[in-house]
Amino acid sequence: MSVSPAGPASRCRVRPATAADAAALAEVAAATFVLACPPGMPPESVAAFVAENLTAERFVEYVEDTGRAVLVAEEDAEEGAASGTRAVGYAMLVHGEPYDENARAVVRHRPTTELSKIYVLPDAHGGGVARALLDAALVAAREVGAAGIWLGTNQANVRAQRFYLKSGFERIGTKRFWVGDHWEDDFVFERPL
Repeated sequence: MSVSPAGPASRCRVRPATAADAAALAEVAAATFVLACPPGMPPESVAAFVAENLTAERFVEYVEDTGRAVLVAEEDAEEGAASGTRAVGYAMLVHGEPYDENARAVVRHRPTTELSKIYVLPDAHGGGVARALLDAALVAAREVGAAGIWLGTNQANVRAQRFYLKSGFERIGTKRFWVGDHWEDDFVFERPL
């Protein structure tokens, strides 16, 4: 699966990630996870989550897991920089029933896929990368037969919430998300496919 560029001026391409992308995905994850955390999240909690869940080794596991889909967004390197491409974002989907009992209780469209992660480097914000990743995620969820897609996002992440609402998602409930040594409350959003 591949998605065409996000727009006429965009250099963004989205493709399924491979184990060879693990280090680049981990770098993007480490740089972007903190952006979605609520204000006041202790830095040590963010670091602990990244160290446990967003390492290159973990991304190899995610890419090889048949119950997941990991997508990488990449752009051509800037002129004057080293040639090639650079990872500017990624998305991770988890196919199947929600692991969280609160999400399981409110998700209406079955079978379902969770949009577990969708992150874009700050210098690529506003360039259509998130839209390209989301479009590719919707395709990937449809390809496995999902009738709907859901996600959780921190209640303080207003920018993400606006993006999801604009993209056809509806806020349907709440769930808890473990970061570091404490729980955070997330809104649950869902849309049919």
